[in-house]
Amino acid sequence: MALLPVSVALQRILENATTLNAETVDLLHAHGRTLASPVISKVDNPPFDASAMDGYAVRADDIASVPATLNVVGESGAGHPFDGSLGKSEAVRIFTGGRVPDDADAVVIQENTTASGPTVTVLETAKCGANIRPKGQDFAKDERLIERGRLLTARDVLISASCGYGELSVVRKPVVAILSSGDELVTPGKPLALGQISGSNAYGLASVVEMAGGKAHFLGIARDSLASLEEFISAADDADVLVTSGGASVGDHDLVRPALENAGAKLDFYKIAMRPGKPLFFGSRHVGGKLQYCLGLPGNPVAAMICARVFLVPLIGRLLGLEKPFQAIDAALTGPVPANGPREHYMRGLLDVSTSPARVTPFTNQDSGLVKSLQRANCLVVIPADAPSLHAGTTVKVLRLDI
Repeated sequence: MALLPVSVALQRILENATTLNAETVDLLHAHGRTLASPVISKVDNPPFDASAMDGYAVRADDIASVPATLNVVGESGAGHPFDGSLGKSEAVRIFTGGRVPDDADAVVIQENTTASGPTVTVLETAKCGANIRPKGQDFAKDERLIERGRLLTARDVLISASCGYGELSVVRKPVVAILSSGDELVTPGKPLALGQISGSNAYGLASVVEMAGGKAHFLGIARDSLASLEEFISAADDADVLVTSGGASVGDHDLVRPALENAGAKLDFYKIAMRPGKPLFFGSRHVGGKLQYCLGLPGNPVAAMICARVFLVPLIGRLLGLEKPFQAIDAALTGPVPANGPREHYMRGLLDVSTSPARVTPFTNQDSGLVKSLQRANCLVVIPADAPSLHAGTTVKVLRLDI
């Protein structure tokens, strides 16, 4: 059976994935969430003509000739406006952010004045509109400021608060259940007996899920038996995505697929033309009236993490309805890369975006057993299947690891 190309596998994973339902969160907890409804300003900003400086609100005509002495008839500070209008040859002491009184059309900065009791002498002229931020200069009521599908930044939260929102409608975080399997796996931090290894995959995968905007739920480590696997899988019924790690190959102990099929999953595809990560499978099952996606990752830690970046991260992005999924960027190779075989190669490397174009250096040793090289990398360099040897300067696609 021919191996499925990566692009086709990703398309089949994403084709039925739709944006999850929305929920309302307090603005204090909106950072990093995906906006479900556009932010439309409820107010003008500023909501009134406001002073940009400390000084005096005046009528420009009254100071067309200087020096000009004006009667100070009040004061306007932030939150404490002057409740009145300005007459001829009158001024109001005003502070930054204060409301400009009616009939005033300029603010003279205090450095250009001399105060004396109830009067102020203006020493320099000011044109109409000087040092005034007009009502709605920043944004106007009913203006669309942020479109749905945006991953909210701190600046987005700031402007949402500024335009009258105390809470926002955001897409519910996809719940991703993570199940490790293997008799050799031990919870990290515990002593290892002969033949045992630390079960690291779930912890790396949970971090990937959280980084991509999902909510990780670690089910635990299942033993290499159908009964154990089925017991753990039954605990994942509330999840939107079930990710397994290990047991995805063809050995006698590779029981994850039959365990999922016993739980009602239908396999879509198995094995892809990718390295590392060939023994990957994908399917889905209906649980609790909803569709749950089932992604089976290799047990090899490096392969599991790379496959998660290539397939799981875009799936989470699709469920979140992100305006721009976590896409590849272009970069120029800093050195030659040898010809590739029939499987698309995802090489660990270092991306440098300080230059234009960006430059990328794949590591020389791509052994999938080297976890340290994955930790040192900040990207995956995508080398197409059957690509000839590539010379320095060739443009390649690159996936950032820290999205």
